[in-house]
Amino acid sequence: MTIAPSTNLFYDRSAASMRSLTAQVARANQQITAQTNILAPSDNSLAWQRLQDLSRADANDTAYSGNVSIAKSVLAQSDSALGQIGDQLQQVSTLLVQAASGTITPAGKAAVASQLKDILTTILTTANASDIRGGPLFGGSEGGPAVVQNADGSLGFGSGEAASIPIGDGQSVQPGNNAAGFLKTGTSDLGTAITAMIAALNANTDIPASATDTLRKVADQVTGTQASIGARAARVDIVAGQIESAKIDRSAARTDVDGFDYSTAITDLQKTMTVLQATQASFSKLSGMSLFQYLR
Repeated sequence: MTIAPSTNLFYDRSAASMRSLTAQVARANQQITAQTNILAPSDNSLAWQRLQDLSRADANDTAYSGNVSIAKSVLAQSDSALGQIGDQLQQVSTLLVQAASGTITPAGKAAVASQLKDILTTILTTANASDIRGGPLFGGSEGGPAVVQNADGSLGFGSGEAASIPIGDGQSVQPGNNAAGFLKTGTSDLGTAITAMIAALNANTDIPASATDTLRKVADQVTGTQASIGARAARVDIVAGQIESAKIDRSAARTDVDGFDYSTAITDLQKTMTVLQATQASFSKLSGMSLFQYLR
């Protein structure tokens, strides 16, 4: 029995094989680029949905991670500024002790009064510092100056609190405090107290007890606010750790759902490309042969 080879069949089978291999190479490249075995819902609808959920969670946590970094920076700024204010208040106390010495002259008291004025200016400048977001570090909700000094020496403050920073689902942190929370005490404030101290020193009279009492309360409030800032920073650190842990867990879950392995995918791609190249070479060689050569 004579078998007549079909040229059309040869070409069709070869072309079909190369199309299939080319499609496999293209899909493998897509999988490697996307780093997933599941490129569409049709591959595995349940796994596809699970992977989409994991991707959304990753995107959310990426945004929260950025907010966590901002919160850490602003909290660190707040802590540093409060520490500086606390140091300045301690300097005020030291100067008052010196002024109370029986050996200090009226000129010496006037010099202390000048130093107190400079210290108050420094404290107000520190309280009015801007955070890394460009807003007032200890300002109110309206974004104006945190504190201003009135003509009589008293202090005025912005109202409300600056916007909190979301750091997780249902979680946010207040990175700073309104300056009124630590520079004001009841009906008095640090500006009023230091202004009274300066007036008494320049007049060579005793420092009003109410002024020293306000100074003590303000110092305690600054310390308390700094402790609160520290507690918030610790909470942000915990949240940062939780975000990182959740990221690791999702990576493991994605591997379980998808099963994608980069090195295996690369190896499989190389194997498929080798087969495709061999098929193309064979097709080129056979298609160039004469019928007589093919039958022989």
